[in-house]
Amino acid sequence: MYQLPWGSSIYAKIVSYNFFGYSKESAVGNGAVILTYPDPPLNVAEIISERSDSSISLSWTNGLADGGASVLDYRITYDNSIGDYIVLASAIKNPYF
Repeated sequence: MYQLPWGSSIYAKIVSYNFFGYSKESAVGNGAVILTYPDPPLNVAEIISERSDSSISLSWTNGLADGGASVLDYRITYDNSIGDYIVLASAIKNPYF
């Protein structure tokens, strides 16, 4: 079996087979794309120079693989000191790319 990299466009034709032989090739498929979840962000760090009494700023870099589709946004959670993580912000863009 040939392994295709994530994000590859697949344009395929299919031939069927029965006792009497092979069919003609089908029309080309619609270009399916192999997708998966993106890798988690890397190098998460606070930007200390932007800290205030009521806010913090964070920076990060994209994970190594995007899963075949661009990352659209991020969700940031924080530890509430009892082992649970609570959503701090969601549907945000990383301005530090």
